[in-house]
Amino acid sequence: MVVFNNWQFIGLVLLTGLSFVRSSIDADEATIAVASNFSAAAQQLAADFENKSGHKVNLVFGSSGRFYAQISNAAPFDVFLSADQQKPLALVENELAIKDSLFTYARGALVLWSADSEKVNNSADVLRSNSFNKIAIANPRLAPYGIAANEVIERLGLSNDLSKKMVLGENIVQTYQFVATENAELGLVAYSQVFFTGQLSAGSVWIVPEELYDPIRQDAVLLNRGQSNKAASAFLEFVKSPEGETTIQSFGYRTGEP
Repeated sequence: MVVFNNWQFIGLVLLTGLSFVRSSIDADEATIAVASNFSAAAQQLAADFENKSGHKVNLVFGSSGRFYAQISNAAPFDVFLSADQQKPLALVENELAIKDSLFTYARGALVLWSADSEKVNNSADVLRSNSFNKIAIANPRLAPYGIAANEVIERLGLSNDLSKKMVLGENIVQTYQFVATENAELGLVAYSQVFFTGQLSAGSVWIVPEELYDPIRQDAVLLNRGQSNKAASAFLEFVKSPEGETTIQSFGYRTGEP
C-alpha cells in the first residue's frame, strides 16, 4: 500500500486535475454523415473509437444523395461515409473535401433474398422461373445497390422478363423493408442486411456472384469543416485500421481490393 503525506496528496490531486483538463482539451467532437446502409457497422465503429480515443463522434444517417446536397449547401458535417464513390469524389472536385483523405472503406455485396425460407434455392433459378409477382430493387437513379441490381438482371438476360415486376425502393433500406414485410416476394438487397456474423438471419438467399455486377465501393472523405478537427481525422484513421476493417467485415462488407 502506498501512503502519501498531505503535500504529496495535494500534489497528486493537482496533477490529476491537470491531466483531466489536458485530456478534455485534447478531445474533439466530430459529426459524421453516414449512408443508411452502413448504420449498424458505423455505430459499432463509433463506440469502439470513442472508448479508445476519448474523442466523441455524432452519427447522422441518411441517403448519400441527400447528404451530398446538404454538404454542398454548407451543412455542418466533418466526415462523409458515402454509399458510393462518385459523391465524395465530386465533393473533392468542388473543393468541399480534402483530396488526400479519400479512400474506399467498404465494398458492398448483393444477395437475392426472400422472407420465405423456401423461395430462393441458393441460385438464380427462382428469377428464371418467373414464378413470383414482385421483386424489389433500389432505384438505380438514386442508389449504388440499385445500379448493381440492374447489372445483375441484365447480365442474367432477364431485363425484359422482370421489368414489369420491379418495385423500386428509394434506397437499399427501403428495398429490404419491402421484402421483409412481404410486399415483394424477392429482393436484391445488401448482404449486410440479412447476414449477421456469417449466419443468415431469416428467409432464403442466393449470394450473387461478384462477376455479375461491378464492385459497390463505398468511399469516405474528410470534409473541409473537419480539416482541423482531431476527432474527425482520427476517426477516419480508425476506420481503415486493422481493427476497423475487422469490424466492417463482421457486418458483411468486404475491405481491400477485389
